[in-house]
Amino acid sequence: MATKTEEGAEAGTAARNDETTDGTTEENATPAHAEARPEGVAAEADTDTVADGEEGLDVPEPERKESSGVGLGAGAVVSAGLGLVSLSGGWIGTIAGAREQLIGQLHTSSTAGVATQIKEVYGDSWHTTALWAGLFALAALLSGVVVLVRPAFGAPGRPQAPWIKSVAWAGVSLGVIGLLLAVLKYSDALLGLPSAS
Repeated sequence: MATKTEEGAEAGTAARNDETTDGTTEENATPAHAEARPEGVAAEADTDTVADGEEGLDVPEPERKESSGVGLGAGAVVSAGLGLVSLSGGWIGTIAGAREQLIGQLHTSSTAGVATQIKEVYGDSWHTTALWAGLFALAALLSGVVVLVRPAFGAPGRPQAPWIKSVAWAGVSLGVIGLLLAVLKYSDALLGLPSAS
């Protein structure tokens, strides 16, 4: 239990701590080393100290954030995926081929010759599938080439990860093979339409 005199003494001590010995508050107090110098000398000395301190410090330059290669890796995987799709024709090629086959059936009369029916119903469908496969192959080829040449335009000291190069080369290879097969299918050099005779 505190007495009134102890509480008053604590309050007085706290009030004295807020003031310095010469009666000024801590906010208005100036450092002791500044009072010993004239005003103009104090300001010059403080700026000289700061200027000298800046020369001696090695301030590190902000580091450039280096990319982790995620974008290039994703591009390489996309290239390989598109290359695989170009070999199989893909879902879009299958749907476009079926659509073209239906259009051929609707436009061909039942009295048309066999050669006309084969060309309209099956030939156009085959060419549409080959066209879509060629587009996927071209996309695979271009994305793989972009991934492979991108480091030439990036940071000179940063080598590309080996797995990215491998997957990008696989995408380019699959794209070239898919493009070659698409051209051969579209020109009827590979698996051409059967003759009607």
